[in-house]
Amino acid sequence: MKIAVIGGGPGGLYFSILTKKAMPHCQIDVYERNKPDDSFGFGVVFSDETLGEFLKRDMQSYELIRSNFAYWDDIIVARDGQFVNIAGNGFCGCSRKTLLKLLHQRCLEEGVNLHFEQNIDDLNHYKDADIIIASDGISSGIRSKYEKEFGTKVVLKKNRFVWLGSTKPLDAFTYFFRTTPHGVIVAHSYQYEPGMSTWIFECSDETWQKFQFEVTNEEDTITKIAQIFKEELDGHPLISNKSHWRQFPHVTNEKWYHENVVLLGDAKATAHYSIGSGTKLAMDCAIGLSDAVIANSNNVQAAFEQYDKTRRNPVEMIQYAALVSLDWFENMDRNNQHPFYQFAFGCMTRSKKVTFENLQIRDKSFTDKVLEEFNDNCNVNIKNQSAAFSKYKVRDLELQNRIVMSSMGQYSAKGGFVNDWHFQHYTSRAIGGLGLILTEMTAVSETGRITLGCSGIYNENQIVEWKRINDFIHENTQTKIGIQLGHSGRKGGSKIPWEDSFSGESWELLSASAIPFNKNSATPKEMSLLDMDLVTSQFVQAAKNANEARFDLIELQAHHGFLLASFLSPLTNSRTDEFGGSIENRLKFPLRVFNEMRAIFPKEKPMSVRISATDWVENGISEDDVMAIATTFKNAGADIINVSTGNTVANQKTITGRMWQTPFSDAVRNTVHIPTITAGYIQDIDQINTIILNGRADLVALGRPLLLDANFVRNAQAYEQFQSNDIPNQYKMGISHLYPLKVSERKQAEAMKKALKPKSNKK
Repeated sequence: MKIAVIGGGPGGLYFSILTKKAMPHCQIDVYERNKPDDSFGFGVVFSDETLGEFLKRDMQSYELIRSNFAYWDDIIVARDGQFVNIAGNGFCGCSRKTLLKLLHQRCLEEGVNLHFEQNIDDLNHYKDADIIIASDGISSGIRSKYEKEFGTKVVLKKNRFVWLGSTKPLDAFTYFFRTTPHGVIVAHSYQYEPGMSTWIFECSDETWQKFQFEVTNEEDTITKIAQIFKEELDGHPLISNKSHWRQFPHVTNEKWYHENVVLLGDAKATAHYSIGSGTKLAMDCAIGLSDAVIANSNNVQAAFEQYDKTRRNPVEMIQYAALVSLDWFENMDRNNQHPFYQFAFGCMTRSKKVTFENLQIRDKSFTDKVLEEFNDNCNVNIKNQSAAFSKYKVRDLELQNRIVMSSMGQYSAKGGFVNDWHFQHYTSRAIGGLGLILTEMTAVSETGRITLGCSGIYNENQIVEWKRINDFIHENTQTKIGIQLGHSGRKGGSKIPWEDSFSGESWELLSASAIPFNKNSATPKEMSLLDMDLVTSQFVQAAKNANEARFDLIELQAHHGFLLASFLSPLTNSRTDEFGGSIENRLKFPLRVFNEMRAIFPKEKPMSVRISATDWVENGISEDDVMAIATTFKNAGADIINVSTGNTVANQKTITGRMWQTPFSDAVRNTVHIPTITAGYIQDIDQINTIILNGRADLVALGRPLLLDANFVRNAQAYEQFQSNDIPNQYKMGISHLYPLKVSERKQAEAMKKALKPKSNKK
């Protein structure tokens, strides 16, 4: 087999070493445009996990690289002279030039042919190769040649960054944040060899423009940056190496191979440097590609398929984490408003891979500071109390903790009446210790139901049934209960989820515009002014009924494409009258409904509004729209915004993952300065604490975790050893069993986490 590796970066070189070592009769030629000693950038970073992979794959490479690495266990977050040291993070750095030199040495030892100063744009030079590996970087010429075949997409991210070096010694990987009159600038900095450190400076485009930086003017860049970071540099110079300002290109490819050409490294996929070096991703994929070629040496296409199958998911997961991490840095100016330890904690947990418990195991002194600052700001006198179990007050309503049950349709009502099923559903979870329960969407009219199984609150008998539930909760628990009032709009007349079809008489659907939800849905009527008057009166009456039924809070349903939400999104509102067009116009009807409800609902009782912060479709609701919506409702008297996403249109392309909606809640909370509720694949108390402590939300709502675990909160309290005062007398004897059990389970979990945490590599 003949293999041509186009691009002599770490990924291509490491693939060559591993493959040649396993297949000595294979001819491997590496073609590099630059000279052997040329290198752009300064240092590269690896985690202990990656070093362990080197150890398993090629001991010689591991020993060579390991002996040339600078090691550190600590990360320092510094902001305007204040800093905190977080221990227990195992990383190592190496000069990029040294790394390439060592890999060149290993290639020569294994018999790989290295060719430098080669033109690598013309594939005709390598047409006799069985495999052509395009590892020619972010701006890959080979990938560009077959852009359509690969399905290449390159998105330039918003921030500007420049890669510089310095002689400043550093004892830890350090984030230096500086607040300037033009915005925040951060330096991602680490030492990679004695006397040399890497400094990546990053800021928003707005800050970059205000400083009048120039893309290629290295002298001007160094002069300005050195002045801003003069305390951090401590008299040491900044060093350039083709250090031009750039925007990070997020590269993805639908296909990783075409004919006999396969992509590797940054040509294939990029991950923002804030979660580690792209070199790590390239070398991980080099291992995967080498394994695939070795296993399928007589079938190139099978090798490529194996490579894609084994590496696609890990790469996409890393890219997703990198985008979430990048989002935090793109919003540094917004995050900078937080108190220092919350800010540092947010920096450490920004990608959602690291949580409060992870950091507590690594460095308890840091998490103690974070918790102490949070409790001081909340006037909590209990030392080290879990953030999730701190009280939260909104108007005159005080919640015993920050955990909320999200609205979850039970589809079990008949004629809009809640029944014994609903009684046990809500009361059991109240006994389970939740801070707040939000009911399933409850219709303001018979034709406002989504399905025939949806509950309502539009007649006296329905009030009686809801009051029966609320009276039990108020008399036997400290849990509060809010009702989500809504109207199905164009989503009405839907089948119950577990039934095959809709089994009743359909009714006229209403929406902002006559646009059906999907091809199988009925076309709704575009609401007239008379329709708006009627529906507004129905919402107002439902609010009165909710108060009569002793609900503690009302949440207005303006999300997921239902009636009020259909006015807010440009995808569902094509009106040309005063209720369409600008976001101010699109807000008019939902705002009218809210204002009239707020006017008759008791002032001491709070109101929430649930919105969709993205439609997950191009040309859908914009971030500016969302901020305008939240601001408008805040100014109208909304006390909290429940931030959801999507379900506006059927063709959405949702990006999910753990805690996946928290960035949207974060944006609303910390831009509009209104409390928020967040939800979305939040599974345990550790994630809840992490979300609250880094300021992404004030309350955390759980949906599916509570369906099969009505005692989620009780288990979490035992896990945290929180001494709750709301456990019913009838159940208190269970404490002596549950609390020791959860102590044992937690010790076992922490032992596993400690075994997996980065090990100290300090020499």
